[in-house]
Amino acid sequence: MFQTINQITPFWKRDPYLKPYEPFLERRYLKAQKMKERLTRGKMTLSEFASGYKYFGLHHDETGWVFREWAPNAEAVYFIGELSDWEERKDFLLKPCSENGEWEIRLPESVLKHGDLYRLRIHWPGGEGDRLPAYANRVVQDPETLIFNAQVWAPKRRYRWHHTPPFKSRQDGLLIYETHVGMAQEEEKIGSYREFTENILPMIAEAGYTVIQLMGIQEHPYYASFGYHVSNFFAPTSRFGTPEELKELVDTAHGLGLTVIMDLIHSHAVRNETEGLSRFDGSYYQYFHEGERGIHRAWDSRCFDYGKPQVLHFLLSNCRYWLEEFHFDGYRYDGITSMLYTHHGLEKAFTSYDDYFNESVDEDALTYLTLANSVVHEVRPEAMTITEDISGMPGLAVPVSEGGNGFDYRFAMGVPDYWIRLIKEVPDESWPMSQLWYELNNRRSDEKTISYAESHDQALVGDQTIIFRLIGDKMYHHMRVDDADIVVDRGIALHKMIRLITLTTAGAGYLNFMGNEFGHPEWIDFPREGNNWSYHYARRQWHLKNDPNLKYHFLSDFDHDMIKIVKEYAVLNEDGPELLYEHNEDKVVAFLRAGLLFVFNFHPTASYVDYRFRAPRGRYRVIFDSDAKCYGGGGRLRPFEQHLTLPNGNGAEQSSYLSLYLPTRTALVLHPTRDMKRV
Repeated sequence: MFQTINQITPFWKRDPYLKPYEPFLERRYLKAQKMKERLTRGKMTLSEFASGYKYFGLHHDETGWVFREWAPNAEAVYFIGELSDWEERKDFLLKPCSENGEWEIRLPESVLKHGDLYRLRIHWPGGEGDRLPAYANRVVQDPETLIFNAQVWAPKRRYRWHHTPPFKSRQDGLLIYETHVGMAQEEEKIGSYREFTENILPMIAEAGYTVIQLMGIQEHPYYASFGYHVSNFFAPTSRFGTPEELKELVDTAHGLGLTVIMDLIHSHAVRNETEGLSRFDGSYYQYFHEGERGIHRAWDSRCFDYGKPQVLHFLLSNCRYWLEEFHFDGYRYDGITSMLYTHHGLEKAFTSYDDYFNESVDEDALTYLTLANSVVHEVRPEAMTITEDISGMPGLAVPVSEGGNGFDYRFAMGVPDYWIRLIKEVPDESWPMSQLWYELNNRRSDEKTISYAESHDQALVGDQTIIFRLIGDKMYHHMRVDDADIVVDRGIALHKMIRLITLTTAGAGYLNFMGNEFGHPEWIDFPREGNNWSYHYARRQWHLKNDPNLKYHFLSDFDHDMIKIVKEYAVLNEDGPELLYEHNEDKVVAFLRAGLLFVFNFHPTASYVDYRFRAPRGRYRVIFDSDAKCYGGGGRLRPFEQHLTLPNGNGAEQSSYLSLYLPTRTALVLHPTRDMKRV
């Protein structure tokens, strides 16, 4: 039996601004609980319900092979492939096995073997078509014909796991390295799981990150979609290698102390019909909304109908599948804003709570997200879920037990947007410190957030990374260490400061896209017709950061040491930050967190001698300096210099202040050494 409102502590009671919307929030909570009761019928747990992948699809048992599919609009379903010379044969005709549109066929052991190709031929009223099974766990593309087929995957030797997942990343705050297996290599080709395991995982671990976020794992027919137009939800993409090689990747990462999450795309699906779910059984509404609502025009994709129990069964089973079969440690749920609103958040500014409580909200989608988080945490209580929502819908990252939707974290998506606007539209000398501080700390106190200066979105062709916006084509000519250039110097200085202040003001985690930590040049452009199918920009040029004659290693070394300090002092474990001082004209910000004092001078020309601001009384030592020569700076400060606070005022009103030399475009981290007292 589900819990009523009176049996929980609703999160909306903590926010007086949500009081007018309590009826909406109560209805949404009860809607999810009622759907859970409907699906489980009170006879099983939700995670037990989410086991469709163990029933549907192709399986091997003591009698041979059994295959099942859900196709309620079908009149006949044939199992075709190499076993039938790709022809319809009566001995491979599936039989109806339920009143709900389920079909089944049993085949002898000798008919199929590991590696065989197959698909379905489905007949429906007025037509027919070839389809790949909805629960196919292995899909391959013929390199010559480019045709996709399902493949029997039953290796004699199952993968043997060696490592248990590490959980320390949750305790110390998340340090996420967003990455893509295919473009992680330096050669102009598609990288493999094995290459990533051998070459990239050690680099990520050495850099100090604790979580890997893998993109593009679910099979997708168009490589240039970055993996966001999924066709086969239960199949790891074969472009990168075999399922066993993906398991080895995850297992090896665990052995290195890395948590592994993957992008889970349940916000939409590819429109392809043969490879995907669109018009699977001849109807447009089997998995998706019928009519215009079932089509995402901006993304050229299909929109799921989250109100259908069969669709929930499919998607919830997918949530369980990747946790159990591949030992992933959780998910980043992509495109949540698109799910939550019938307008998909397109050209929509979310300016008040009214935007979250009206007829444009898809409450079936909210129900699905609540159930999905419940399944994930039932299967793996320590697993993490992260929501990507630009709208700021309250309650997404609040536990279900408090009436929320159950995500563990949410991305602070306004932060990268603000950095881009600031760099593009505002001259350095006009950067508003108060507005910057507000944007970096604008988050709900009851929801854990993850900040980032930029992700893969800013690196795609048509956009620009931060370093490219700051330096532009100077990157092609002035990145040698012996080549002084004021534009490059500015870019490197601001790149370091932007990343440090974003990380140290973050709520519960920080994300970086691979290569951005060392200012990877240019953009990401996957092979496509418009670039003559070139892989030139679909790779990472790791040699740049390893070349001592180039300036990229300054940024890489800075990032490494920045991450090290944040981990050593458990900065993301502490509340805050606590603002000590800000000055818009001077472009100075100072704040405390985890016992450390962070000071930033963003001014483009002014270096300050004897710059004073209030600080807790005591002695401080500089432990990190963005202007150090080892990070490509001017080296204007003495390493590890100590500073003693000075008294200010008399008697009970006495306070203390620090007096520092603050070079232009420099960030400092100071550590109290002894005798610390509050102001």
